[in-house]
Amino acid sequence: MRRYARSLRWFWGTSLAAELEYPLNAAIELVSVLGNLAGSLFVLRLLFAGGLSLGGWSWSGALVVLGLYTLLDGFTTCLLQPNLSRIVNHVQTGTLDYVLLKPIDSQFWLSARTVSPWGLPAMAAGLGLIGWALAQAGPGAGPGLLAPGAVLLPLALLLAALVILYSLWFVLAALSIWFVKVWNATEVLRYTLVAGRYPISAYPPALRLLFTFVLPVAFLTTVPAEALLGRGSALWAVGSLLVAVLCLAGSRLLWRFAQRFYTSASS
Repeated sequence: MRRYARSLRWFWGTSLAAELEYPLNAAIELVSVLGNLAGSLFVLRLLFAGGLSLGGWSWSGALVVLGLYTLLDGFTTCLLQPNLSRIVNHVQTGTLDYVLLKPIDSQFWLSARTVSPWGLPAMAAGLGLIGWALAQAGPGAGPGLLAPGAVLLPLALLLAALVILYSLWFVLAALSIWFVKVWNATEVLRYTLVAGRYPISAYPPALRLLFTFVLPVAFLTTVPAEALLGRGSALWAVGSLLVAVLCLAGSRLLWRFAQRFYTSASS
C-alpha cells in the first residue's frame, strides 16, 4: 500500500504541474460549471412551477439531488474522463503493452495515472449546493453536525456512488479490448447519467425500473440524497452498498478476463 500511495503522489504531482501551466483554464471551467448549474436550476424551477413537489420531493430535497449530481460530474472530470478515455488510445497504439509490463497493477495505473484539477469547481459547487439545500430544508432535515455517527451513512452511500460510477466507466472503457471505438458508448453513458439530476420518483414507472435495475442511476444521487435528508431506508442503503461491491468486483473480473484477449496493436 505504501508503494501505491507513493506512486499516486508522483502521478498526481506531475499531472497537476502540467495542468496548472494553463491557469486560464480554471476560470473557463468555473464559468462553464456556473452556467451548467444555472441552467439546471432554471429547469428544476420550471418543473416545480406546477406544484409544491416533484415526485414527492420538496424543492430543497431536489436541490440536494442536483448537488450530488454536480459533485459526481466534477469527480468524473477530475479522475474518470482523463484516465479512462486513454484506454482506447493505449489499445489502438499498442502502448497498453508497457502498462501491462509495469510492476504495478494495470487497473490501478489506468484508473489513477493522471488527475485534472478542472473538475474541482464542479465538486465545490456541488458541495455548496448540498449545504445550502440542507440549510433550506430546516433543522429537522439532514444528519446534523452534532451527530457524527449519523454522518457515516451518507458518507458511505456517497462512496458507494463513486464506486458505482467508476465501475460503469471502467467496464465500458475495458470493452475497447474487443471494440476499439467503444469510447462513443462512454459519452452516451455520461449523457444518460444526466437523469440523476432529478429524483428517480419523478420519472415514469418504466424509467424508474431502468434507472434502478439496469443503469443504477438511483444509487448515484437519489439514495444518498435521502440519507442526507435524514429519511434513508435501510433496505436501499444495503442495496446501494451491495451494488457498489458487485460493480467493482465485476469491473475487476472483466478487466482480468479482457487481458486474455489483448494481442497488441503490432500482433
